[in-house]
Amino acid sequence: MLAVFGPSCKKDYTSPSSVPADAAFSSPQAMAEIVVGLQRLYTVGRASSLYNRVSIDGLLTNQLVVLNQGNTSEYQLQLGGGSVDGTNTMGAGLWTTSNKIIFDADNLIASAAKLGDKNYASGIIVYANLFKALALGDLAMFWQQIPASTGKSVSFVDRAQGFTKAIAAIDQALSTMSADSISTKFLFNIPAGLSIGNSLHALKARYSLFAGNYAQALSEANAASLTVKSTFNFSTVNLNPIFETATSTNNVYAPSNLAMGLPTGLQPDASDKRVPFYISTNTSAPIYRVSGFGAASTTPWPLYLPGEMILTKAEAYARQNDLTNALAELNKVVTKTPASDGYGVGADLPPLAAGMTQAQILDQIYKHRSIELYMSSLRLEDMRRFNRPNSEKRRNFLPYPFLERDNNPNTPADPPF
Repeated sequence: MLAVFGPSCKKDYTSPSSVPADAAFSSPQAMAEIVVGLQRLYTVGRASSLYNRVSIDGLLTNQLVVLNQGNTSEYQLQLGGGSVDGTNTMGAGLWTTSNKIIFDADNLIASAAKLGDKNYASGIIVYANLFKALALGDLAMFWQQIPASTGKSVSFVDRAQGFTKAIAAIDQALSTMSADSISTKFLFNIPAGLSIGNSLHALKARYSLFAGNYAQALSEANAASLTVKSTFNFSTVNLNPIFETATSTNNVYAPSNLAMGLPTGLQPDASDKRVPFYISTNTSAPIYRVSGFGAASTTPWPLYLPGEMILTKAEAYARQNDLTNALAELNKVVTKTPASDGYGVGADLPPLAAGMTQAQILDQIYKHRSIELYMSSLRLEDMRRFNRPNSEKRRNFLPYPFLERDNNPNTPADPPF
């Protein structure tokens, strides 16, 4: 615990017992290994960003329910409110891992720019920026303010700037990749699964939507493929972290109900085929169990879903009061069959009728985002953006970890809820 959390307050992750930073960041092969390490840190194990962000979001938005109160951090999140404080290890873990990824990514980006092989350097810069953007986005989704930089006693900026910083990292990746194509030698070193270009456009669409830049969100969602998969892949050695901790044990958490935690009026239709995709039912407790992308030890986890991009376009149109196009995009998700979706996510419902107001269409977009993107970690951000009442969630934002507050005098006051 001390090794992981001790240095996080100053966001300086160099270790006196490891290879000197100047050596690690001067070797192309070592830099490639550090880049792969970013993905491992983000995706593998109960301490990963992937486990923490999905679980925190699911518990705060009533998608999930704790099965064993001995899982203290998860249970605190389910209770919500003041039960979640700076001691929560899941919040601290996401905070620390995100800042660690940003710190290493910045070093990789600066060092790769000095390499003679520009195509190999391009791979390092692009891949590092992709994970930097994810880490910045995670901080901005769960905290009201985020660190302005890395270093000791850093200042904080509003989370909106976090999305701006994430988009800037993506823009650097896209421009680098355009100027110098990524070498096959670099691609040989990284795990299979991610479609890098499509992932960058999808993340830029996501964060542009969150930042309220609807024209850019629409453009970037159109640039992300709806047919090419982009996934974090797992193996029998490095397991899917949701399966490893929750699905395989049935002793941490499970889906709260077949309504996916949604209130009356927004709950899935009885024939919605996305519900049995994401939630399996059993005769013995727990009756509802995680399925979907947490179904098995090696089930890949998508970086984005085609449905997210379609619903991003629907929302971007709706926010700009283009209700005809908004409904057309929304109905692409409503009528999509499992067989026509690369991941098997499909509602297969009749299309929604025309004549809805902007507010009604936005309600339907929120409903279908909540179902289509179940356990994606995006619902809390959606709830704030769609002005859902506090009664539907356990907290609006996480408190700042004590490991930050105890060592950084610039740490903001915790949000009241």
